[in-house]
Amino acid sequence: MIRHLFAFATLVLAGCATLEPAAPTLPNHASIDAEAARAMTASGAQGMAIAVIDQGQIVYVNAYGCRNAANDPLQTDTIMYGASLTKAVFAFMVMQLVEEGVIDLDTTIDHFLPRPLPDYTDPSVEDHYARWSDLAGDERWRRLTPRILLTHSSGFANFGFLEPDGRLRIHFDPGTRYSYSGDGIILLQFVLEHGLGLDVGREMQRRVFEPLGMRNTSLIWRPDFASNLADGWALDGSTEPHDERSAVRAAGSMDTTINDFARFAAAFARSDGLSRAARGEMIRPNLPITVASQFPVLQPELPVNMRRTDLAAGLGVISFAGAQGRGFMKGGHNDTTANMWVCIEARRRCVVILSNDVRAEGEFSRIVTFILGQTGTPW
Repeated sequence: MIRHLFAFATLVLAGCATLEPAAPTLPNHASIDAEAARAMTASGAQGMAIAVIDQGQIVYVNAYGCRNAANDPLQTDTIMYGASLTKAVFAFMVMQLVEEGVIDLDTTIDHFLPRPLPDYTDPSVEDHYARWSDLAGDERWRRLTPRILLTHSSGFANFGFLEPDGRLRIHFDPGTRYSYSGDGIILLQFVLEHGLGLDVGREMQRRVFEPLGMRNTSLIWRPDFASNLADGWALDGSTEPHDERSAVRAAGSMDTTINDFARFAAAFARSDGLSRAARGEMIRPNLPITVASQFPVLQPELPVNMRRTDLAAGLGVISFAGAQGRGFMKGGHNDTTANMWVCIEARRRCVVILSNDVRAEGEFSRIVTFILGQTGTPW
C-alpha cells in the first residue's frame, strides 16, 4: 500500500498546473455569530458551536446557547459528543499505521487474525463488538480488507443488532458498493486489537489527541469531563444526559470540544500527522456512492443516469466535487447530537459544527453555505 500511496503522490506532482477555483471571501466574525443566532432561532436548537479553518489555520471558534437544561452556557471547551466524527479520526490513525507498514489497506483481515473471525465467541468480546459468530458459514468475511471497511462497503447493516433477528450478516459481496456500517468500522478496530495487539484507545491518545493538543478529547469517559459537559436535546425538545461511555468504540465513542476538533481539522488540512500521499488516499474517491442517501442503509442502487458521478466514499470521509473543486465531509448524529465537518481543498478551508441539539441539523447546509459559499456538499 505504501507503494500505491507514493505513486498517487507522484501523479499529483507530475500533473499540469491548474488554477484554483475562485473562493468567496469568508464572512467576518460578527456575521458568523449572527448566522448562528438565526439558525438557532429557526431550528429551536439550544446549543451549537462553530469553527472555521482557512489555509489550514483556525480563524474562528465560538459556542452559543446552553449545555444543559439548567441553562449553563455552552463554551468552546465544553465536552460534546463527537458521534460518528470518531470514524474519521480513527481512519486518520489507521493511515498512520499504513504508512508505518503495520497494516495494509488491501490485505484481507484473515491475514491479521490468528483465528477465523466467526470463531471469536468469547462473551467478553461480544460485549463491545458485533457477534462475529453470526458470520459462520458465509466465507465472504475473508474478502474484507481495511479499505473495504473504511469505505463502508462491507455488506453489513449499520449494526447487526438492528437487523430484524438481531444477527449480523453480509448483504452483498464486500467491496462492490457503498452502504454505511458502524459494524464495519468496529470490525477494523477488532482486527487492530485482536489481530495486531493494539489498544485503539491508547493509540488514538498517543498518535492523535496528544500530539495535536486535544486535551479534552477521549474515546472513553473521563471523570474530569463532568464539570463542563453538554447534555442533549431531542427532536421533541426533551433532554437527555450525556452518555458516560465505558468502552472504546471506533465507530462513535469520542467525546471532544469545538476547540479540540478545530485543532484536528486544521492539522488534517495541513497534513500534520500524515504524509500528503496518505492524506490524499483518505480523501480521494475510493468507491462510487450509488445510492440516494446515507440512511436508511442497504438501499437499492440508483439507475446509472440518476447517480451523482462526483460522489464517492473516501477512507472514513465522503469525497465530492463542486463549484470550488474537490471537497470532503463527515457527519455525526444520534437522537440528541448533530455534527458536521466540511472541507474544500482549495485554500484548505473547513467548517466544523457541533451541536448538542439534533434540531440544529436542519440548518447545517445553510450555515456551511453562508461561510464557505456553494460547495457541492451532498446534503
